[in-house]
Amino acid sequence: MFEALSDKLNAVFGRLNSHGAVTEKDLDEAMREVRLALLEADVNFKVVRQFIADVRERALGAEVLKSLTPTQQIIGIVNEELVKLLGG
Repeated sequence: MFEALSDKLNAVFGRLNSHGAVTEKDLDEAMREVRLALLEADVNFKVVRQFIADVRERALGAEVLKSLTPTQQIIGIVNEELVKLLGG
């Protein structure tokens, strides 16, 4: 199950990375695919909804660090939120 989820998330972020600069539309598409991947992995829909809201809020409010690409920053946010969700 984790391998399938990991593969889907890698595919999402691979497509996101190919865009260069990440727009709000790109973020929405990526979060939709992340949402579907989590739901397919049998994560509770309320947990998924809150997770996506948290990631989206942080990603839209984040200043892009000069040493990171926008995609790297979004991947970092998703990673931090997953760690928080799973209990550290």
